[in-house]
Amino acid sequence: MVYSEDNRSLINKGIILLLQIKDSDVRLMNLYQCRHAVDSSIHIGGASSATIPMVSLFYGGIIDVNVEQPTAIGQDMFVLSKGHAVATLASIYADLGYFDRSVLKNSRSVSSILNGHPGPLLPGVHVATGPMGQGLGVAQGFSIAGQRSPHFDVYAITGDGELQEGPVWESVMYAGYKRLDNLCVLVDNNLGQLDIVSTLHFPHNSLSDSFSSFGWRVIETDATKYHTVYNALLEFKLGVRDGRPTVIICKTTKGHGGLSDYMNTHKATIPNDILDQEDKMQLLQRDAREREFCRFFYQLTGDGLNEVRDTILKQATAMNFKIEKDKVVNVEVPVKTKKAPARDKKIKYNPAQLPKLEKGKPYAVNKVIELSMRAFAQDERVFSIDADLASTSGLQAGVGFVDKYRALNAGVAEANMMLLGEAFAILGANAWVSTFCPFFDWKVMRRIAVGHQERLEVIADKNGWLSEGHGLDLTMVATAADLETQSNGATHMGNDDVMLFNEVAQLKIINVSCPQQLLGILKWIVEGNKGMIYMRVLRAPANAIYDAGFEFEFGKAYHLKSTEKAEATIVTSGRCVYEALDAAKSLEAEGININVMDMPSIDEDAIVELYRSGRPVFIAEQNNGYLWSHFKKILFEKETNINTQKLIPINTTTKSGLHYIHSGTYTELAAHYGLDGTHLREQILKTLKAKKAKANTL
Repeated sequence: MVYSEDNRSLINKGIILLLQIKDSDVRLMNLYQCRHAVDSSIHIGGASSATIPMVSLFYGGIIDVNVEQPTAIGQDMFVLSKGHAVATLASIYADLGYFDRSVLKNSRSVSSILNGHPGPLLPGVHVATGPMGQGLGVAQGFSIAGQRSPHFDVYAITGDGELQEGPVWESVMYAGYKRLDNLCVLVDNNLGQLDIVSTLHFPHNSLSDSFSSFGWRVIETDATKYHTVYNALLEFKLGVRDGRPTVIICKTTKGHGGLSDYMNTHKATIPNDILDQEDKMQLLQRDAREREFCRFFYQLTGDGLNEVRDTILKQATAMNFKIEKDKVVNVEVPVKTKKAPARDKKIKYNPAQLPKLEKGKPYAVNKVIELSMRAFAQDERVFSIDADLASTSGLQAGVGFVDKYRALNAGVAEANMMLLGEAFAILGANAWVSTFCPFFDWKVMRRIAVGHQERLEVIADKNGWLSEGHGLDLTMVATAADLETQSNGATHMGNDDVMLFNEVAQLKIINVSCPQQLLGILKWIVEGNKGMIYMRVLRAPANAIYDAGFEFEFGKAYHLKSTEKAEATIVTSGRCVYEALDAAKSLEAEGININVMDMPSIDEDAIVELYRSGRPVFIAEQNNGYLWSHFKKILFEKETNINTQKLIPINTTTKSGLHYIHSGTYTELAAHYGLDGTHLREQILKTLKAKKAKANTL
């Protein structure tokens, strides 16, 4: 409907007066959360200063969301990057009908889905946040998806203290470069943080100039007033899009909107007498705001004002308000959110388009991935992001061959690369990211894993809001694993990454040996619903040692050489598989049979079976002992007594104890650490001779 300028002004005034009343209701719900929290506490400072921006966004007719189906594609997306403001988010979501208001009680307890920071346990929340500086990167990924059909806008709220985190600026740079004019970021510029609530540890000398320099449109606004924030949001929503993402810098103070100065803090345990006082003062303020609205509304009489009244009434209904004489009643709505429909995550492709690999012939990993991605990317749900190392992964060349807009490169911003991948995975894509093994960001990976675990918990709950297929399908291709980095130096060497990332819950680690095995793993991944995968691959070409048609099974080891007459077994993975086969072949020529087992993923049954065989087991690997760590863990759990003399680890720490590997050619490094075929043969021969000598003395 087209309104006259005067009528539009009256409508906006009515909406702003209603927003102020809703502000009071949200703040009262926040106080309720504190009163009934397991620790009687609340992150009140950031939740209070973020209330005006969030109430304006969700109740001002700005954001277009589907409360019944929050995962439906095409609706606007919201990310609360400053997760400390979870109380305000929870109050708003309860009021909108994402979940029952009873959830606001007993928050942060082990039995509650309302944690100290938001995550997918809470219906309608897509991203687990709390660690600062990461939510904006996910919002940026949503925005890239939102520029394709169906189009949608993306909103995120960050804190100004959060802008001290480096990943924020990786995302700011990339969003400006990608011209994401469907992205609106609201900065809660409250000039405080945890340790110093009245000032920042170091100020942003010119926050506006910083964003502008990266190609953003900047709107500065007084966020202690509703009309300024609301009008800024209208400018984004209804104004001309010129290719620039928008940042609204919301100038306010920490704890703004709390009437007692007790609220001007980060997290507070608020005594009941202060809560009683604050409740009373907030209610008095609500009454005054209610009277002001009613005076304004009932003066809207006469010709031409009926449409103004009707529009304001319609907006009041959307805010869950009912206007009764001189009252604005907050109507509690039933829970609207329904269980999300199951997602079919299986990628559709033509198997005839996959590369054909012959046993015994050499192939480069990046070419196998590239050619495979040409087939997989025919399905529009496949996305890839490289971090300035696309030549080592093959992702960008493969996906980009089909659709260059789904083959991204984040430059040397590895954290941003991972956040982009998470965003696409949240939206239901089969997402792939890649960089060198040691360059993956632990902090980002861990937070992504938290969100993925919460999704799995909700999916497993028969009453949960998510269903099958709503986990994250995110594959991290870690190139140049183990000794493959060669002469780049210790900072680039992928020997310790696998031990570090082994502690990330829900992460499936796969160490790839041959190109044929890789192809089988790729086909397994695109079946869908495989979760978070950390796939370590070779850099240099290698011969195919598996037969064509190899089918991968996670948690299964594979016998590459097996005989009942074997005197010992080498268990290995990755490039070391080739060295183990060379050693076994050399020993066989001397009349000594050695089994070789490739364990790309941990096979608990195989580990126990090997140990119980009574034969020596050599655990050879070109890293700091990933397989060996699992041998110890599993046998400690399964066996009553363990004879460690039958277990011989050979890895990069067993010789010199050095944790980090320095430069050298592959041949030099493998020999130096006793992990080439020649040295493995010598170690096995020495051990078997010692065993026989000991047996002869008994």
